[in-house]
Amino acid sequence: MGASQILIVMMAAIALTIFAERKGYQAALFLAIVGIAVSFVPGLPRTELEPEIILGLVLPPLLFSAAVNFSFFSFMKRIGSILNMGVALILVSTVAVGALLGWLYPVMSLPAALILGAVIAPIDAVSAVAIGAKLKLPNRLMTVLKGESLINDAAALALFSAAVAGATGAKMPIDNPALYFLFAAGVGAILGVIMGGLVHEVRRRLHNPTMVTALTIIVPFAAYMLAEELTASGVMAVVFAGLSLGHNSSDLKFDGRIQQREFLSVVDALLEAFVFAYMGLQFRFVVEDAIEHGYSLGTLAGLSALTLAAVILVRVVWVMFSAVLSKWSHPRRKEGFERRLASINARPTKRGRRGRSPDAKLAEPLGWRENLILSWSGMRGVVTLAAAAGTPLILPERDLIVTIAFAVALGTLILQGLSLPWLIKWLGVTNDGDLAFRQEQVALARVATQKASVEKLEEIRDAQDDEAGKAFSERMLANVKRDFSINPAGRGADDSVGREKMMVIVGEMQAARRGSLLAERDAERLDDEIVREMLENIDLEQAVIARRSE
Repeated sequence: MGASQILIVMMAAIALTIFAERKGYQAALFLAIVGIAVSFVPGLPRTELEPEIILGLVLPPLLFSAAVNFSFFSFMKRIGSILNMGVALILVSTVAVGALLGWLYPVMSLPAALILGAVIAPIDAVSAVAIGAKLKLPNRLMTVLKGESLINDAAALALFSAAVAGATGAKMPIDNPALYFLFAAGVGAILGVIMGGLVHEVRRRLHNPTMVTALTIIVPFAAYMLAEELTASGVMAVVFAGLSLGHNSSDLKFDGRIQQREFLSVVDALLEAFVFAYMGLQFRFVVEDAIEHGYSLGTLAGLSALTLAAVILVRVVWVMFSAVLSKWSHPRRKEGFERRLASINARPTKRGRRGRSPDAKLAEPLGWRENLILSWSGMRGVVTLAAAAGTPLILPERDLIVTIAFAVALGTLILQGLSLPWLIKWLGVTNDGDLAFRQEQVALARVATQKASVEKLEEIRDAQDDEAGKAFSERMLANVKRDFSINPAGRGADDSVGREKMMVIVGEMQAARRGSLLAERDAERLDDEIVREMLENIDLEQAVIARRSE
């Protein structure tokens, strides 16, 4: 696939995305369907990318952006459910699909069937998360969906590598698949945290927001490539580098954070649009390749339909079984959590503070309606395409594997993507229950930031050695006490103290506000998602002040 073709596909995909959003369609689903239709245009050249390009250039920035914008606290709060969906379910899906195909189609060897099972096991939650956000699903359900999509790729690719080694006789770094996964995931995660920490120490010292963004965008590619060179999981390295940098982003200057967020949003839009259009455009050619190698259209359609039904059924059964088990074990887990919490809080830290908030609670399990939605949110995407294309050419069943993988990816996208909004509305699952909690959290955040602002402005006012600075600080103090506003009272007042001094005062007060939010979050009194929203608002307020003072 040439550079000109890639650009044409990207431009067309962006145009179709804009059209879909205006019409209220699901962009990913619309792009895939249009791509399939366009692929049958006579004389259309084949658009194909090497799997290394998809895994090494397309996947890392998508994972990184999702991880940067994902709450580390939320991730850890739901870690049990995330590991269950992102690791255990991947293994179950791979084995179940492999065993089913090996039994139904004996011509296909068991190693090849397991390769296919690993290829189609991971979900791409882009569509599910987009639909869920649009239809206002509860935050705890969205957390599981996002977390699953971040780590299931690593588990699936590790199983894929083990299955390929078994089919081709290739040598793996560690012969035991379970130990190999633990090694790859563990080393990848550690590498990601180390790289995230080092990059953060560098970028927090940079004053140019463009350089901060440039440094940040290199991270996903560097983390992925370095981890792969060490035979570790590039996916886990990218995810944990993103979680680390996102968690520590409050240390950056406001303009660096704003520019980074906007740039990553643009990258997301480009790559997501391209991937779903690419899926549709490839389908016809994939089917033709399989037919040319001796597979009948009936065989391809039958096996694809059975595999599609299997992956959907396995996910539904596993999620609902896990839900019953979680509900049954929750009282005992809650009791153990409360004992550990009491033990931790009984021991003061070195600074004389308790280890965790006494109000900390164990995450409640999802309800059956939420679990049903979770079980139906199994659309496949970019990793399935890349892994399928990366199936070794020496395997006789390669064309069959690639065709079924593409069919399952497009089938889940169309079938579940079309029906998921209806299912959500039918079950009546919304985030209305989160509204009261959100209002309480926002009120707490406003009180905390107002108190921090008042204390800092009083300190700044008392330290001023000129009347203009004292008057400016007093006006801001009055605004904060009255309506939480940080906006100076008039342009002339801004000029009276000078732009540089005004920005120093505003910057110090905003730093105090950020510090108060982070302190409340670390004490587990404020939800991390609320804190992130409030921090973004503070950044935008500071940007407006900076613009007005120019």
